Amino acid sequence: MHANSLTPEGRRLLDRRRFLGDAGRGLGGAALAWLLARDGLLAAGDGRPPPLRPAIRPDAPFAARPAHFPARARRALVIFCSGAVSHVDTWDWKPELFRRHGQPMPGAEGLITFQGEQGSLTRSPYEFKPRGQSGKRISDLLPHLAELADEMCFVHSMTARSNTHGPAENQMSTGFTLEGFPSMGAWVSYALGTEAEDLPAFVAIPDPRGVPQTGPSNWASGFLPAVFQGTAFNAAKPPANLAPPPGSPPAAEAATRRFLGLLNARHLERFPGDSELGARIASYELAAKMQLSVPEVSDLSRESPLTLRLYGADDPDPVRAGFARNCILARRLLERGVRFVQLFNGAYAMGEGVGNWDGHKKLKEQYDVHGPILDVPAAALLRDLKARGLLEDTVVLWTTEFGRMPTFQKGASGRDHNPKGFTVWLAGAGVKRGFSHGATDDFGYRAVEDVTTIYDLHATLLHLLGLDHERLTYYHNGLERRLTDVHGRVIAQILA
Repeated sequence: MHANSLTPEGRRLLDRRRFLGDAGRGLGGAALAWLLARDGLLAAGDGRPPPLRPAIRPDAPFAARPAHFPARARRALVIFCSGAVSHVDTWDWKPELFRRHGQPMPGAEGLITFQGEQGSLTRSPYEFKPRGQSGKRISDLLPHLAELADEMCFVHSMTARSNTHGPAENQMSTGFTLEGFPSMGAWVSYALGTEAEDLPAFVAIPDPRGVPQTGPSNWASGFLPAVFQGTAFNAAKPPANLAPPPGSPPAAEAATRRFLGLLNARHLERFPGDSELGARIASYELAAKMQLSVPEVSDLSRESPLTLRLYGADDPDPVRAGFARNCILARRLLERGVRFVQLFNGAYAMGEGVGNWDGHKKLKEQYDVHGPILDVPAAALLRDLKARGLLEDTVVLWTTEFGRMPTFQKGASGRDHNPKGFTVWLAGAGVKRGFSHGATDDFGYRAVEDVTTIYDLHATLLHLLGLDHERLTYYHNGLERRLTDVHGRVIAQILA
């Protein structure tokens, strides 16, 4: 029977049935697409291969997992200088700043930036000298790190999306200016697990003076399973509640742990496939192991007096000695198989430049304090990693959240925030040595050559660890989330 021969009521019923049938098939198709996407079996619409999500054992979420392809680095160290280190006073030599000192910056008359109107171009108060065989000019502010110029791979054309410390810290650590996203260390531990059986996969080491401005957001797990967040402690302040109760003999403690392990195993058998339960049990078991491992790894009395002196851990200044001891702790964690260590230099504190590199008003006075705190220990850490052979399979990233202006602020002796161009450097596994990539303009104001983004930096770091930044995803709220969002490219020019 043709639809036109039906009564109006019949046509309405037929149309309703057709609509309901089509809707049912459409919902079924949408549900299938969701399931395929959730399980990483749906190819991208542009023909890209599907995501590569790690197979995580519920009972062992920290177990080492294979990379996507052969990795150049087995582990990563990030040295994060909080407060925005001025690139034009450290790594990025600009002779035009010396030649045009005191003159207006061309094309920027009356320029208003983060804290107000800018004054004239201002040369660095520190001299820049050629270093090593590469002849790289580096400031006298960091003479010990400068001696290692031939180990470093500089990226002078980095850019950020925010000129405010908090959002910029978030972007450098998580890829997003907003809070609530997984940090790069969380992504790496989610992808690769750890080679350390009794230590976390990801450790964050706060500065002796406190935490950076956005605090735990720098090492948070965001929407990734909570087991992959960073464990934060430093040489002076280990994790809380590590010591057993007073009067509890070691044999009793060991027997208690064995009994708890038996109960947990039976409980997990009743709920097979419950990843949250498995992860929670694994976290408690790791915490028990850390009661033994963390005191040992934090016990720097086992280091030789020569090592302590090389790092500056015997410095009478407690802040210098504290950061030096944190650098030794970072090395000890890396050599014990911790996958990702994020070492902070500088902490948020009320008052200009008190605890970090935020040199708005009195740059030289502040940097004369902060430079030596970083310089000797960080240089010793690099030398020590190399001497022990760890630099061959460890990638080191030195970074800050953005750069500084080539001008001084009007009425001040310091530089304002500048996300338009700044410097980061890498060293170790998989990167060129004594190499510079990209450039800012003649004054260090804006990246103009081989401009790079934080997304590119993250893509490159993951690549060195054997991970494809476009395929390492986590399905969350209907989206395939990535550390690099929908951006980023590997900076191939800096790869060895």
